Amino acid sequence: MRGRTHPSSPRRLLLPQTHHPPLPLNSSATLHSELHCRCLAYRLQNAMAATPRHQASGAVLLLLATLLQLLLPSPAAATLHPVDYLALQSIRRALSDLPGSNFFASWDFTGDPCAFAGVSCSSSSSPTTTSRVVSLSLGDPRAGAPGLTGALPSAALSRLSALNSLSLVPGRVSGALPPSMSSSLRFLALPGNLISGPLPSTLPPNLRTVDLSKNSLSGTIPPGILQIRSLRTLILSHNSFSGSIPPSITSPLIHLDLRGNRLSGGLPPLLPGSLAYLSLAGNKLSGRVGPALQRLTRLAFLDLGGNWFSGEIPGELFSFRGIMYLQLRKNGFSGELRPAGKVPAGATVDLSHNALSGRVPPELAAAAAVYLNGNRFVGALPREVAAAAEEGRMRVLFLQDNFLTGIGLRGVPSRAAVCAHWNCVAPPAGVVAACPAKGGRGRRRPPAQCGGRRG
Repeated sequence: MRGRTHPSSPRRLLLPQTHHPPLPLNSSATLHSELHCRCLAYRLQNAMAATPRHQASGAVLLLLATLLQLLLPSPAAATLHPVDYLALQSIRRALSDLPGSNFFASWDFTGDPCAFAGVSCSSSSSPTTTSRVVSLSLGDPRAGAPGLTGALPSAALSRLSALNSLSLVPGRVSGALPPSMSSSLRFLALPGNLISGPLPSTLPPNLRTVDLSKNSLSGTIPPGILQIRSLRTLILSHNSFSGSIPPSITSPLIHLDLRGNRLSGGLPPLLPGSLAYLSLAGNKLSGRVGPALQRLTRLAFLDLGGNWFSGEIPGELFSFRGIMYLQLRKNGFSGELRPAGKVPAGATVDLSHNALSGRVPPELAAAAAVYLNGNRFVGALPREVAAAAEEGRMRVLFLQDNFLTGIGLRGVPSRAAVCAHWNCVAPPAGVVAACPAKGGRGRRRPPAQCGGRRG
């Protein structure tokens, strides 16, 4: 009969059958929230079709409440900018965990992307504004944890226009650096991967820290990177960069590490006076270093080892107040050492394997470790240096492979490492015992090599 319904027949609630157009990229809601709402509306319609009349009102209220919760303003999950959402999806498709890593376990796109491991978002100021990804730390940061593998998603990273921090733990990620990145980027650290190709000719203007060490980057160092006004730390070590160091460095750098590349030419004439850490070891750099280094009075760490530098070592280096690590080993430095003052207590001074001559200066006595082996030093060891080794204040003293005619050590503590082999005088028995196995090729030089030198 028309208008009557059997009591056991399910009550059907008809919802408008509408066509849902594709989601616009400039929508203020995230794609996943919109899809949840549509799915819930469909479930509401079907659930009402199968619900008896006496239970229908409760089911409607429950599902409507859930639907309203999704539609009302919510945290960043509901307002993450769609471009950032799609960029995160691209990153997830491009990268995966190495065996033993679970970094991407939380990257479930049915949830809040701003709650993903390594993702931080800006806060929405109102329901009508969108959050942006401001920090992205890819990979488990714990020491020894496996990293990630895959191709660096350069295009996706370029689309994160509000990003101010990007890091990637060491792993097996390959590919080239993005040609452009967020102008807000201040921190960029992608060390220990397989990233290759050149550095972009321009980098974000607000960078403070760049660490691209232990990759496979090549080409020359773009001059522009050393003119970023905010740059404090630049680490490009252990890559394959070639050519010369750009001559004009206007960045107020505190930490500059270019070791382990294929750089050639000389030191830039005007290195930043703000430098506290400078490592250029393991390149093919040459020439004299005096004019460039004498004004770097804030240096605490200097490593020029394994290059072709020549000439005298500036005496000012030894008296810099904060210099605690001075390594100039394996170069062609020559002439006498003339320190302008005493080295700081506890410093490490490594001048081994050069062509230095003259007498060992007493100003080295306050150092904790002194390496003078493989040079042409003559005469007797200064009493100040010998006393420091005897008393244990100087833990390492390597004098082997020189032309010394007096050692003057009466004994050293068991914890000290002192070597004086292959000089023009035999080392004392206590020194022989304190020298590691690698310390020398024999007890003393043949008299013919000493040319009548006396202590």
